[in-house]
Amino acid sequence: MRSRLWLLALVAAFAMAALPAAAQEAAPAGPVSFIRDVAPVLVQNCLACHGPLDAKGAYQVANYELLLRPGESGGASIVPGKPDESELYRLISETDKDLWMPKEGDRLADEAIARVRLWIEQGATFDGRDPKAALASIIPEPPHPNPPETYRVPVPVTALAFHPSGVELAVGGYHEITIWNPADGSLLRRITNVAQRTYGLAYSPDGSLLAAASGTPGQLGDVKLYNSADGSVVKDLGSMADVAFDVAFSPDGTRLAACSADRSIRIYDVAGGTEQVLIEDHADWVMAIAFNHDGTRLASASRDKTSKVFDTATGESLITYPGHADSVFGVDWSLDGTQILSSGRDRKIHVWNPADGAKIAEMAGFGHEVYKTLLVGNRVFACSADNTAREFAADSKAQTRAYAGHTDWVFTLSFHEPTMKLATGSFDGEVRIWNVADGAGLVTFKAAPGFVPPAAAQAAAQ
Repeated sequence: MRSRLWLLALVAAFAMAALPAAAQEAAPAGPVSFIRDVAPVLVQNCLACHGPLDAKGAYQVANYELLLRPGESGGASIVPGKPDESELYRLISETDKDLWMPKEGDRLADEAIARVRLWIEQGATFDGRDPKAALASIIPEPPHPNPPETYRVPVPVTALAFHPSGVELAVGGYHEITIWNPADGSLLRRITNVAQRTYGLAYSPDGSLLAAASGTPGQLGDVKLYNSADGSVVKDLGSMADVAFDVAFSPDGTRLAACSADRSIRIYDVAGGTEQVLIEDHADWVMAIAFNHDGTRLASASRDKTSKVFDTATGESLITYPGHADSVFGVDWSLDGTQILSSGRDRKIHVWNPADGAKIAEMAGFGHEVYKTLLVGNRVFACSADNTAREFAADSKAQTRAYAGHTDWVFTLSFHEPTMKLATGSFDGEVRIWNVADGAGLVTFKAAPGFVPPAAAQAAAQ
């Protein structure tokens, strides 16, 4: 999974070649704001290695209070008024590649280094309300670049969602969410000003809202609600210290749950846009979440090798299923709430009892790790890094069909029950629409606006 996030970053680098270069901001001339001028530098360049999950050198920059504490070297990280005696400034201003921070990246821009120096000279003050608040939650939202007008390479498909009407399909893209006609694969519209990657999409039950879990891996995650008709932002629900992976509406549409690589699960009030519950019970990335039929319970899947059940009113952890013994990527409930299906790196779907965590059965046959899993009626759908999606009967647990044709990992899927259509999205950049009634492939398209395969482009030029 980690290697595939690196691949997404590489694809993003290719796509960015089509974007205009961003203008560098000048260093502030007056008082330096920690929230506006310094915290974004730390989030973008330092948080990945000095966050709460993996603090290199025992030093964290997750919030202002931790930023001031020394790491394992014992040197004062920040000495107000004295940047040359501050370990943080000394390391980011180093000119020796073997010594500067960030260790694995390029040296910070001179203006960013100057900004941090000036802030320390001015007293290294905090201009927020809570010095323990995560930096990602207090910094201004960064402006997102426009996506390429046309793509030179396909973009891995990491999120899909059918509109409740079935006439539209939302697809996560590069700094955008694209909306397609599943009947013919035509592009309907593009939602821009989106974070780099979108990993989770969900429509509200009435179809009026589209929720997106997005972010930049290792830097920032955000959760937004869009007007599904015109793509305008209805609410910016919150930011996380790392990329957001999944979103799920409660069955009545009044609440939205989101999960993140910062190991958190958050439940928001949709109408008010406020965070109601914060859950930090997992020890690693939370990859997927699902409400039960009445919205009183939330199931999760995590890279910490567990799936869990939480009370949605209090956030209390009710049960833990440890049966995978490896990373868990997908989760869903049976309609009656008596079974949970979870899937992961062990190449299986586990069926277990949410009342006591006991394993009931399993579904196997995958050639690689299993990602998203959906249970709809008596049909179970799951997608895998073996380049297929598969369908099982929920009662017998037997495989009934394999959906093959993708040339790379099938990372996500969505099922529209009224029309019996399944959408699959792959790292090969393709979306495929299938007729579940007979398994026939209906439509295939590259979810990259304007992309023309090299052979087709060459033929058109001749």
